[in-house]
Amino acid sequence: MGLYANYILPRVIDVVMRNKDAARLRSEWIPKARGEVLELGIGSGLNLRFYSAEVKRVYGVDPSTKLQEMARARAKKVSFGVEFFTQSAEEVLPLGPRSIDTVVVTWSLCSIPNPSRALAQLKRVLKAEGRLIFLEHGRAADPGVVVWQDRITPLWKRIGGGCHLNRQVDSLIREAGFRISELTTGYLPGPRPMTYTYQGSAHLSPGPA
Repeated sequence: MGLYANYILPRVIDVVMRNKDAARLRSEWIPKARGEVLELGIGSGLNLRFYSAEVKRVYGVDPSTKLQEMARARAKKVSFGVEFFTQSAEEVLPLGPRSIDTVVVTWSLCSIPNPSRALAQLKRVLKAEGRLIFLEHGRAADPGVVVWQDRITPLWKRIGGGCHLNRQVDSLIREAGFRISELTTGYLPGPRPMTYTYQGSAHLSPGPA
């Protein structure tokens, strides 16, 4: 899987995620980010052009060096600084506690091996008044679609870089200690097992840090 995972798959991901429906959602949500931003799963940097002038710096986390090469090229076209961390989402982030104003996660929680551990890292670095913005795909609301998601996911993970079609995204976020303040779900155009989308924002739930 080395050649496929390291060279072919990153290019496929970049092309697929440049579709107009994903771009529309990015244009609605990414401009809401403010201040110091952590983007978990920055991938090929497709969100970068949508950040507003309210952003001071973006810290991009991704384990794929090939995707990061594409992101670095796109980072040259924006006015704010972009710093990259080549690491998995579950590793301890090289950022201080309560240092980030906005966390952005787009189409990434599906492929992180341990999303709960990754979300715990986001919770650690997000300021008390900070915001989590998410655009994800996952488990559908329709039982008939869920059946197919559960059937397809074992194979899909192998060809899609670990992507799970059947994760309950809103539950993962809440269980990690976030309070969802905005949430819209529904299908994008395309095969329903792959296109059920969660879009919204969340804040830290009251309680111990």
